[in-house]
Amino acid sequence: MHSESASAHAAPEPIAPAQVDAVRAFNRFYTRRIDVLREDLLDSPYTLTQARVLFELAQREPVAAREIGETLGLDAGYLSRIVQAFVDAGLVEKQRSAHDARSFALRLTGSGRAAFAVLDRRSHETTAAMLATLSALDRERLLRAIAEAERALTAHALPAPQRLRVREYGIGDIGWAIERHGRLYADEYGWNGEFEALVARLFAQFAGGHDPARERCWIAEIDGERVGCVFVVANAEDAQVAQLRCLLVDPRARGLGVGRRLVETCIGFAREAGYPRMRLWTNDILVAARRIYEGFGFVLVEENPHHSFGHDLVGQIWERALE
Repeated sequence: MHSESASAHAAPEPIAPAQVDAVRAFNRFYTRRIDVLREDLLDSPYTLTQARVLFELAQREPVAAREIGETLGLDAGYLSRIVQAFVDAGLVEKQRSAHDARSFALRLTGSGRAAFAVLDRRSHETTAAMLATLSALDRERLLRAIAEAERALTAHALPAPQRLRVREYGIGDIGWAIERHGRLYADEYGWNGEFEALVARLFAQFAGGHDPARERCWIAEIDGERVGCVFVVANAEDAQVAQLRCLLVDPRARGLGVGRRLVETCIGFAREAGYPRMRLWTNDILVAARRIYEGFGFVLVEENPHHSFGHDLVGQIWERALE
């Protein structure tokens, strides 16, 4: 019952026209909603692109025009005209780079900083007013959706240490873990509701009564978003064996070391709790999870074919010493 999909390198699925239309429709809706289509952005004399250039200057000065162009994806000639207009208006000053005589460092003048401050304040006020029309719950949902969209559209990279966090479970986490198990295994392996029912029983048994000194559950988060879970309990047949259960890594976090971090946390806890051995049950089709276990020294000790969750499967028991 451990999911870290082995299909990470599968060919991408074709994009349905309806999906493209949905994204384009949202783009049209949101640009209207935040009123960026007008030439006088936020009742200023600047367009959206000009305002973005001012923003980059304010955050990074002194900065070369080339760096701003790379950040914003702007054509060099177009950016040069914007910068020159700012220079002519007394908002920006250019200084030849001490390191490259062909390059200029750009800085905002006092007038430029004042112009940016007005834009920044109006943008903050406008956004705050939009958020004020929403309930606290809807604001939270919106911010989660924005963060999720940004992650989805950003090239995958290993998370910085502060982004990946493993914590003990809290209110709401058990329900999330059950739902994600049921949905992911149905989507990826076609397993039926029997599997979700099994996971629900296991988590309910844990949440209903466990010994915190010897049994724990952890949730993995990236940027505050739940992306994985696992728990450890005493084995039902041998209380001296720590049973690792319900390791799961959400698809959007795979390849980022989340599964390894969760298993490492389990092993460290089990050692401190005094267990001499750790055991887990999985199925042979869960290849990626098996590689994690093998990497931590687990050894296959038993295999049994079974028909469960609507499929013919091969169950496996893996163990390792903790001493």
